[in-house]
Amino acid sequence: MISFFLASLLSMQAVTPPNEDPVEPYEHSNANAGARQFEGEDMFRAFHGKEGIARVVDGMVDRNIADPRISDIFKGQDVVRLRRTLKEQFCYILNGGCDYSGREMKSSHKDLGLQAADFNALVENLQASMRDEKVPYLAQNRMLAKLAPMKRDTVVR
Repeated sequence: MISFFLASLLSMQAVTPPNEDPVEPYEHSNANAGARQFEGEDMFRAFHGKEGIARVVDGMVDRNIADPRISDIFKGQDVVRLRRTLKEQFCYILNGGCDYSGREMKSSHKDLGLQAADFNALVENLQASMRDEKVPYLAQNRMLAKLAPMKRDTVVR
């Protein structure tokens, strides 16, 4: 009982990584990633490992910030934390041996007021980043299919 309590307490630590804004404590769990992992290493290799995932995420975030369709959503957001947690999330889903430390999808998007058009613009920016990384088309589609159900937890109207 005590070990369960300590494990729960440790999983809710509010340690703020350097250059990130503090956040309210929450339970860390890979279940918060919003999707199950791919099996095997094929998808992780298709994204060119952790370095490739980092380039895809950085490219997508840079495009989102510059995209007049959705740039307002990112104003005032902790972009350092966003990049880190997205890299963890992609790495976890692609079975790259990473754990996801971000919040679950619904609560992390609840105050953003995202619409379907915002989600679609983000997907277009992700596709462009995956093309730049030369992720094979089949792997791109498999990743998008894995992420698509998150729309119901992130879009409010």
